[in-house]
Amino acid sequence: MGWLLVLLASIAEIVGVVGLRFYSQKKTVRDFLLYVGGFGLSFALLYASFNYLQLSIAYIVWIGIGTVGAVVVNIIFFGESKNFTRIISIIAIIIGVAGLKAVA
Repeated sequence: MGWLLVLLASIAEIVGVVGLRFYSQKKTVRDFLLYVGGFGLSFALLYASFNYLQLSIAYIVWIGIGTVGAVVVNIIFFGESKNFTRIISIIAIIIGVAGLKAVA
């Protein structure tokens, strides 16, 4: 259950990032609700996951998935750069999160 909550929290964080991007471009109520609702739900789900997982592990996985997800969404849907250095950095984040989980 804890891992499901962390995954859902990460997805909500990505929704919040997309909402933030939309809201920064055009101030609408819908974009504001995506922004605030996404991040609010993300924090609530992450907090709930602490009942099942160690805080340090849940937080690191949430940050890793959210960061990689936000970058990938911005590359795919918003035309951000997909240069070699960025791809290597994404891979490094994934390896780092997996490594921290493996030794915990």
